Amino acid sequence: METPLWTDAHAPDIDDLPQEGVRESLWGAVDEPLNLVVHGPKGSGKTAAVRALAEETHTDPDNDFIEINVDDFFGLTKKELGEDPRFASFITPKRRRESSKADLINHVLKESASYSPVSGEYKTILLDNAESMREDFQQALRRVMEQYYEATQFVIATRQPSALIPPIRSRCFPIPVRAPTHDEIVGVLGDIVEAEGVESDSEGIEYVAGYADGDLRKAILGAQTTAEGEGEITMDAAYEALGEVGTDDRVEAMLDDAEAGAFTDARSTLDDLLVDEGFSGEEVLEDVLRVARSRYDSDRLAEVHRVAGEIDMDLQSGTNDRLHIAHLLATLGEGS
Repeated sequence: METPLWTDAHAPDIDDLPQEGVRESLWGAVDEPLNLVVHGPKGSGKTAAVRALAEETHTDPDNDFIEINVDDFFGLTKKELGEDPRFASFITPKRRRESSKADLINHVLKESASYSPVSGEYKTILLDNAESMREDFQQALRRVMEQYYEATQFVIATRQPSALIPPIRSRCFPIPVRAPTHDEIVGVLGDIVEAEGVESDSEGIEYVAGYADGDLRKAILGAQTTAEGEGEITMDAAYEALGEVGTDDRVEAMLDDAEAGAFTDARSTLDDLLVDEGFSGEEVLEDVLRVARSRYDSDRLAEVHRVAGEIDMDLQSGTNDRLHIAHLLATLGEGS
């Protein structure tokens, strides 16, 4: 999609969030800033809720609200960390050469927390998708939280709060975010579609909400896909648009890159599927297996299925879809 994503264009304010308990907790955090653990299933609106909090609490959120996607951050190489525009100002070439990756990550956490807010009394750092954070990095984060608590609010968003070490959980106020109900998704979609001026009917909105299966981000992107592809959101339009959303060409390209050793390109396509398009890890894995059946001979296909079975079990635990699918891509690259 070349036009702005509706998930960004219609980012909610705190009062727009569909869950009353979440609204109350966030308004409480506006009045009394605390470190937070915002936890709930994929697509429940955790990141949108934290962004709404930042917009309310910071005069200059562009500078005083820092988002670090843990999946991406901890997957960066030393070179990529040093060249990332968010961190390049405090990672010198000498530090990059002489430091381990773990030391660089700890340095980034400390430097991000240490500088003074541009406006107001504190800044906010969001660590998103934090379920994949290793324990040694969590220990480093705990020390940074203790040292810079006066000027930095930490918000940890995760699908699995039990993966956080007790010292971090004890320093954070928990905000549970449940999966939105079907009616809540219908309400959000109705407001967005009305704001966009897209012709729609109730059956079309209901179809898109059901297609998303409790994932609000997927629902919003599905509505946008339907509107841009069909010019309206009716039952027939949504069925045509969403029933034909295929990934085979992109999966083929992703596998081509993996087998060629171009893992950066393969991971970029994977990110497009997981983040921009809103597919789950299970959906991408299913598409990979479908493409593999017409791509590989029986011996290679058997090995792909074996690895995919292990990855499917990991995906069921609800942790780090990107990491697990990337592991399959790496396996394909090794076997090429």
